[in-house]
Amino acid sequence: MKRVWDEKSKFDKWLQVEIAACEAWTELGEIPEDDMLKIKSASYNLDRINEILTITHHDMTAFLKSVSESLGEESRFIHLGLTSSDVMDTALGLQLKEASTIIEQDIIEFISVLEHQAIAHKYTLMMGRTHGVHAEPTTFGLKLALWVEEMKRNAQRFTKAKETISVGKISGAVGTYATVPPDIERIACTRLGISADSISNQVIQRDRHAEFISTIAIMGGSLEKIATEIRSLQRTEILELEEPFQKGQTGSSAMPHKKNPELCERICGLARLLRGYAITSLENIALWHERDISHSSTERVILPDACLIIDYALAILTSVIKDLKVNTDNMLRNLEITHGLIFSQKVLIALINAGLKREEAYRIVQDNAMKVWQDGKEFSILLKEDNRVTTILNEKSIDAVFDYNFYMKHVDTVFQRLGLSELKGMPTQVEKLAPHSS
Repeated sequence: MKRVWDEKSKFDKWLQVEIAACEAWTELGEIPEDDMLKIKSASYNLDRINEILTITHHDMTAFLKSVSESLGEESRFIHLGLTSSDVMDTALGLQLKEASTIIEQDIIEFISVLEHQAIAHKYTLMMGRTHGVHAEPTTFGLKLALWVEEMKRNAQRFTKAKETISVGKISGAVGTYATVPPDIERIACTRLGISADSISNQVIQRDRHAEFISTIAIMGGSLEKIATEIRSLQRTEILELEEPFQKGQTGSSAMPHKKNPELCERICGLARLLRGYAITSLENIALWHERDISHSSTERVILPDACLIIDYALAILTSVIKDLKVNTDNMLRNLEITHGLIFSQKVLIALINAGLKREEAYRIVQDNAMKVWQDGKEFSILLKEDNRVTTILNEKSIDAVFDYNFYMKHVDTVFQRLGLSELKGMPTQVEKLAPHSS
């Protein structure tokens, strides 16, 4: 990714655009074939460009002078009828397309790792939390499957954004084609492997770039969500997940015991940058008349940076998910710490099905739940001691409520709906877990 955005890559693509335009002029009979053969050997010198730049203060004219110095009389055909943005915006489209291809591969690899872990932990029971508080059991596989689907949506958005940004324009100073006919744009863009913009003024319109950066920012938000969940579940009091921690790695200069989720924290910070770049890209849409350069200075930062950041963040989180430590014992321990309160909705439904009105059943369940919070006594025992419950539910019926397998009965259905097939050697049936221990 760094190579895509270095100075050499930029000037290489400028030269590709200039040569493609000359080839188009040649096809239309405006440049002699012999001169075109010489133009194809054109080159530039980075040191010379920087030297000329100190005089011209214009990177395109400095580039063109360096290219002309590599040619003879045929140099007069370079940049024929073009304006700077014809070359710069078209070359930028080439850079963005190349960068997008790398990012697309990153996304594919990340989804693959997520899918593998989702299938591996399809039946790994864990506590589901809302508002940070224990809600009802879920499985770690379902959590991962949720992330898989979100990343697939990101992939779809990014494919569209890549198409939107992979365009060029060679339409002259204000987009009228007065000095360079539409056929030049069509032929040149076809040779370069990108689409010709259907209409432009002096520049390709920046709503395209805003869509591209905003799509990356949305993807960054998804990565941040995943990273935030891992960070939360790595807290000492929970410790259900842990980032990979290599032998010899240190977490703190002062506290040797520390294993911090620093990779996920890094991703969360970078996602903030991407959101800032999205705002800048949106502000770049409005330019004066047929063009100003208020967008230019920011794009030199936000376009390369956004591509570099999302490439880096995807690589980091892929490695985290691939080698994630899943503490299943702690997941089961955390399921038990509320003494069975997580079955409160099941108890509520059982009482309603036994004939109680919802309001009355809710009050009975909540009364006993509050006692568990206060005294730490087992929820199932309190229910068996409550005459309001035992008059309509016997002990066996109460025990039947406290069954973790109840929460996994539709896991297979969800995975089938998502098209997540089994890994070779993985179980195909839910292994029965022991009921909640009372």
